[in-house]
Amino acid sequence: MAAKDIFHDAVRKGLEKEGWLITDDPLKIEVGGVEMYIDLGEEQILAAEREGQKIAVEIKSFVGTSNISSFHTAVGQFFNYRIALEQQEPERVLYLAVPLATYESFFRLEFVQTVRERSQLKLIIYNPVNEVIVEWKN
Repeated sequence: MAAKDIFHDAVRKGLEKEGWLITDDPLKIEVGGVEMYIDLGEEQILAAEREGQKIAVEIKSFVGTSNISSFHTAVGQFFNYRIALEQQEPERVLYLAVPLATYESFFRLEFVQTVRERSQLKLIIYNPVNEVIVEWKN
């Protein structure tokens, strides 16, 4: 099992503040002889019209030396996790959680936006200091 991202607890607390019940930490998926661990599995319990909504969240900090290298890894993981979830838990929607500063400085670049759109990458933008979710991008 991979180590937790440095902002794992901040994202978890941010989701809990929004009323998400953490059901798996990490969410283990086994498909086709491969075992994978997605950082968090949550189930929405707040509003009646959203009751039963399930998500999975892969958390990334982007604190390495190369944002584009981290992005390549994140997109690859996201793609693999999404395929695994389609087979094992098709009701779950997969999100990539990224820090606000990285979103503002890197995810707004034209190339990154193009990749995000074409790969249908859903984002949760979080503030690691305040431990809150800033925005959801579907």
